[in-house]
Amino acid sequence: MESDVGIETYLTITRGLGGRIKATPEDFVVSEIPILPPREEGGRYTAAWIKTRNWETNRLVRMMSRELRISRRRISFAGTKDKRAITSQLFQFDAPIELVAGLRIKDVELLDFYQTSKKVEIGDLRGNRFDINVRDIQLSKEETAELIAATASQLAAARGFPNFFGVQRFGSIRPITHVVGRFMVRGEFKAAVDAYVANPIEGEDEQAFEARTALEQSGDYGSALKMFPDVMSFEKAILNHLVKHPDDHIGALEQLPFNLLMMFVHGYQSFLFNRIVSERIRRGLPLGMPIPGDVVMAVGKDGLPDDRHFVPVNEDNLEKVGKQVTGGKAFVSGVLFGSETTLAEGEMGEIERSIVESEGLRPHDFTLPAMPRLSSKGTRRALAMPLPRMDVKPSDGAIEMKFELSKGCYATVLLREFMKVDPIDG
Repeated sequence: MESDVGIETYLTITRGLGGRIKATPEDFVVSEIPILPPREEGGRYTAAWIKTRNWETNRLVRMMSRELRISRRRISFAGTKDKRAITSQLFQFDAPIELVAGLRIKDVELLDFYQTSKKVEIGDLRGNRFDINVRDIQLSKEETAELIAATASQLAAARGFPNFFGVQRFGSIRPITHVVGRFMVRGEFKAAVDAYVANPIEGEDEQAFEARTALEQSGDYGSALKMFPDVMSFEKAILNHLVKHPDDHIGALEQLPFNLLMMFVHGYQSFLFNRIVSERIRRGLPLGMPIPGDVVMAVGKDGLPDDRHFVPVNEDNLEKVGKQVTGGKAFVSGVLFGSETTLAEGEMGEIERSIVESEGLRPHDFTLPAMPRLSSKGTRRALAMPLPRMDVKPSDGAIEMKFELSKGCYATVLLREFMKVDPIDG
């Protein structure tokens, strides 16, 4: 599964712990560290701190819009969360506080809510706090502690862990986000629809698998609409549109939330980035130190990589830039390919170009005339992120790990270096 999304290597060479996470949602607890909008009595919006169990963010937004009888466009959030987890995250509603206070959904709890005039946008968070249990480890407490220390030592020496996009970025059960995005970038919108609605994948819900299989074989949207369970509301919205407008595949995709459509395009960029990181590791090149031809990103005021300020690395400034990186003032980057990105030079440039060319891509492909709001200029992303301070409690056959990560980083990506299992989601 990991190789399907471009994650093909480990940075460390230690033996893996094995085990599994997410045996239950309670084994994976994540709480956002948000940038809270200020409280303001009488403000237009209602900000809400919400705790959920087993709810994927986009599905939850759709359910909340139904329960509150407001458009899903009037609900925003700072970050998306995977389904199989206990999550606490910030949502905002363009709705009266009294209406939000009455929200009642199974496994959804309003912890706090208040009025504000500042709108919450995607990315309005500093990071996430994790409390994770790894179970079914076939090692003693002492062996577990020893392996954790050895892997952590190697990651520290490498100046961080690989900044891969985790499997859940592409869909934990159905890792197809990047596949849909690839077709959209190519302008093949019918194929994009089929990849999302049909395209059965082993391991998903049996009823869903049968419905997708029937659709893939028959191409009959009307019959498929009757087979898809109500819980698959996004798929059914697409099928409803196609029953009325069989050839309007762009319109069918537009039945999905805008942020989900953007996730398809970004998912394809993430897949390319993962392949680039994998190839750099495979070649034995450092992730946490620059080499000639690299592009480094400055650190912003928030302590995170600033994707607006880049510095090309050459033989003349290599030593100076290296000191900036080791001093925590810059990060070595890889491309998130788009219509206006600049590729690296030297060996890193060779890696980036070879992977982009293997997909037959050109910059203007990420300008989508048929769906212009989904066009992406691209940017760059840090190849590695610093190893966080971890509170680790090993026991015979299990381990509890607590740590914080910056936004955009994946706990499962950090854990895979310790566990070395596929799939990491258990």
